[in-house]
Amino acid sequence: MSEISDKRQGFLAMIRWRRSVLRRTSGQLAMDRLGYPTPSAPVPGSPLAFPDGGTWRTEVPSCEGPAVLEAVLAESARLEVPIHRVSQGSGVWMLTDAEIGEMVSVCAEAGVELCLFLGPRGTWGPGSVPVAGPRARGRDQVAGCLDDARRAVDLGVRCLLVADEGVLWALHRMREAGELPADATFKVSALVGPVNPVTFALWEHLGADSVNVPSDLTIAELADMRAAARVPMDFYVEAPDGLGGHVRLGDAAELIRCGAPVYLKFGLRNAPDIYPAGDHLRHVAVSSGRERVRRGRLILDALARLGAADGMSPLGSRMPGKLTRFAEVTP
Repeated sequence: MSEISDKRQGFLAMIRWRRSVLRRTSGQLAMDRLGYPTPSAPVPGSPLAFPDGGTWRTEVPSCEGPAVLEAVLAESARLEVPIHRVSQGSGVWMLTDAEIGEMVSVCAEAGVELCLFLGPRGTWGPGSVPVAGPRARGRDQVAGCLDDARRAVDLGVRCLLVADEGVLWALHRMREAGELPADATFKVSALVGPVNPVTFALWEHLGADSVNVPSDLTIAELADMRAAARVPMDFYVEAPDGLGGHVRLGDAAELIRCGAPVYLKFGLRNAPDIYPAGDHLRHVAVSSGRERVRRGRLILDALARLGAADGMSPLGSRMPGKLTRFAEVTP
């Protein structure tokens, strides 16, 4: 009975959220009065949500070790910025067992999901070819990524960040065969994000549980992708310079409406590239981590001003393997 009640509450929250997102702002009404009306055919909204009924979650990327993680969580508490997931970009192989164990423990206590990048990548190896990007080169680098995955899950990590379709397919097959935990989840990196709905759906078929799409996609292109697959999207509302440096705070509500379920990533423009991170970059990594949380506060404030802050998943939610479909709602 309580499960039915929870689903009903989630459904009603979805209705309220859809209506609030489509509400006209004072600026939009002014544009109407000035003779520049809103197009009559809005981009269609997403009919999907996370299993808990939420339409969006938050992620802080580039948490490159225990020191950065500690600073991010402290700033999150200070600025009252809810965090569902943190991710790391240097790779499992750039952390000691003790560091991974500490991050797993801290995240478990805080109710935050931890996602670590898998190791060898073509851009860091000999003979790297720019067109191949971060993909694993040759059999040995694929094997190295699989070794990283085993090591991470043995230390308690359950979310792995992947930048190669072959590695993802191998991991998915290992999970299906019971060689990796059934609750292990795979997140596709922004470094290889899809730019069309066919590729977006392909990543889902290969076993992805979350896919980072490029931040330069239009709202209409985002809606096209959502219509093609159910896998949650990760979206840099503010992207680092290496991924285009796009700042989409004003689009946050529409990103949720058309892309749900979506992880809003708090990136940072004009920040140094810290991969692979280490003690020599500790100050930069820590200060950048704090500023990413502040950027998250700006995004949440923008959603609140639009009346679109409803619909966030409860804190402590992990990446799901199965989504809940809601009926289309007409405001």
